[in-house]
Amino acid sequence: WYMNPCVAESDLHCVSCHTSSGRYRFKSDDLVEANKACTSCHQEKEADYLKHTHHPINENSPKCIDCHMPLTRFGNMNRSDHSFRPPMPAASIKFGSPNACTLCHSDQTDQWANDQVTKWKGKGYQKKTLDAGQLILSARNNEWKQLDDMLQAVQTNQYGDVFTTSLIRLLVNCPDEKKWATFMEALNSDSPLVRSAATLGLFGNNREESKKALFQAAKDDFRLVRLAAAQALALFPASEFTTQQRQVFQQVNHEYEQSLITRPDNWSSHYNLGNHYQNMGKLEQALNAYETSLKVNSEAILPLVNSSFLYSVSGNQEKAVGYLQQALAVDPKNEAANLNYGLLMAELNQMEQAETALRTVMEVNKENPTAAYNLSILVSSRDLNEACRLSQKAMAASPQEPKFAYTHAYFLNQNKQQAQAISTLEQTIKAFPDHLSSVFLLGNIFLQSGNKGKAMDLYNSTLPYLTEDAQAQHQIRSEIERIRVL
Repeated sequence: WYMNPCVAESDLHCVSCHTSSGRYRFKSDDLVEANKACTSCHQEKEADYLKHTHHPINENSPKCIDCHMPLTRFGNMNRSDHSFRPPMPAASIKFGSPNACTLCHSDQTDQWANDQVTKWKGKGYQKKTLDAGQLILSARNNEWKQLDDMLQAVQTNQYGDVFTTSLIRLLVNCPDEKKWATFMEALNSDSPLVRSAATLGLFGNNREESKKALFQAAKDDFRLVRLAAAQALALFPASEFTTQQRQVFQQVNHEYEQSLITRPDNWSSHYNLGNHYQNMGKLEQALNAYETSLKVNSEAILPLVNSSFLYSVSGNQEKAVGYLQQALAVDPKNEAANLNYGLLMAELNQMEQAETALRTVMEVNKENPTAAYNLSILVSSRDLNEACRLSQKAMAASPQEPKFAYTHAYFLNQNKQQAQAISTLEQTIKAFPDHLSSVFLLGNIFLQSGNKGKAMDLYNSTLPYLTEDAQAQHQIRSEIERIRVL
């Protein structure tokens, strides 16, 4: 609806087409009467129906809403598209989305539909949708080659508030810190939707400038923005707030907490409240909220998993294990429950149970990097080939985490695949020049192969990246001195 050009450019509103009870005003088998929903404004389209629709007038003639509001199934409901956009068969070809043409002409292909509309309208009219869709698809897949285009799209709002809001929400997963400046700028948007997304996008950015911006957002006229600010500010230590900031936070935090429990008979309300307490470090209150959630629904997996984690970090391993076993009894293949159970069993030195749980995670999601990484370590003592395969999966699934690449290189080297280990480490250090574990492993490989010069060059080239880490600089310089006297 907010993407609808008629809404932006006219006085069109809900009761233009619907009664106050929701019935459609223009439901009719008569084409002229049915089309009055649109032709009351767009008389020129009615005057030359054939030219506009490329369909003759007969008993099968499409109504305006057939092409501009196609009925599709979404969220287990049949819904009419309220964006009013024209058919986009090129988007169907590229993204698999439905289009009005082939919903009606079900015996034809999307390519056929695209050929038809291209003849009528030219190649350009779908380009904006395709460009926007590609940015969304890339962000959903955590592919950031188009990051600059994504940030520019947010900065210019060139595709509208809904797109900008959606893209900001997806950019939360982007590891590149270039996004922060764009989020900060988006806090000044005229759209409360965009401001709320940008505010919540700063969740986890604990810089001083971020804190100041979030306190400004906490005073926004729109509740949606204030509630987002409360969530993001919860990660800051309360001891860092001034007296005035503490008062603002208490007010907006109370507003947020009340919003979470407006439906006290819903288990997720108390679960979300528990998450909020956990973010603030209020572990006892978080556990109480999770317990309340489980009283409402004893088979809710998420509060069981989160409660287990909190009991584990507080040292009550018996309860931690019990909650995870309860979760697995409800859903034996649950990814989160198995992952947490596998990690906990490994901590408790129950390696057989740990391996079984982690392998279950890999069955459910072959791309889970944490499971692949930990499983590679578990099996490395008996099967280096599998350790290499699993650590490679972890590295591929999470390229922004240098620890996974380092581990893969370590197992490659242990498995006498030195060339591959060197290549992996060199690529990792190129992307993360201050990752000392990778630097030292590569240096040791060079030294073991008798190449002191390469090791020395590596350590010297690393020093400029460690200007803010005196301890790391000392480690590198000590290694350089050690090599000199070898």
